[in-house]
Amino acid sequence: MDDVSVQFAAMLEEKGIVLTNEQLLQFDLYYRELVAWNERMNLTGITEREQVYLKHFYDSVSLSFFMSLSDITSIIDIGSGAGFPSLPLKIVYPHLQVTIVDSLNKRIQFLKHMADAFGFRDVVCVHSRAEDAARDPALRDRFDIATARAVARLNILNELCLPFVKKNGLFIAMKGTDASDEIEEATFSLSELKARIDASHRFELPIEHAERHLIAIRKMAPTPSKYPRKAGIPGKQPL
Repeated sequence: MDDVSVQFAAMLEEKGIVLTNEQLLQFDLYYRELVAWNERMNLTGITEREQVYLKHFYDSVSLSFFMSLSDITSIIDIGSGAGFPSLPLKIVYPHLQVTIVDSLNKRIQFLKHMADAFGFRDVVCVHSRAEDAARDPALRDRFDIATARAVARLNILNELCLPFVKKNGLFIAMKGTDASDEIEEATFSLSELKARIDASHRFELPIEHAERHLIAIRKMAPTPSKYPRKAGIPGKQPL
């Protein structure tokens, strides 16, 4: 292991997560493939090894610092980009059944490549806009957890992500800055979509002390059939 891998493992061990050598090799493979594919397509603006491990890998796994994933079976990641947070979570918690939705086929091809490279058989990659995928009966009201990482404001994300969550499940919005104003702004959308704020967590990344926020939203009842609205409307006319 190089210094970055050793440091990464130590930072997670401080949170009670002990990685195996196989898992560290998977993260190393992830990094190398991410950088190689990034030369052909825009997957990330962060390519320096230490920064990827901190701002992508560690940041993705941070979701598990505030809730136990041992009893969680299924996760859907909306607008996953290069696979964050779902693939790092899958590496650390192999029992998870992961579905990834992204609107850009090039990114989906990368994600399928990574799932194959890891030997993951229970990772499903869906090329679709969230508004369209949420109309699929196989995906709607089905997941224990939905995640979205720095994709849009909360009142938009609620409409895009909550339709995938089963009753009493959670939507976890991962934010880089204080989201207090977004939470207040999202009051109407939460009411419309039969959900409520369950918890809000603030923490800092190690080393750089960059601020991060996790907002956990509990789905109290099935999503009304009129939501989500047609593709593009949630972004243009937020609830």
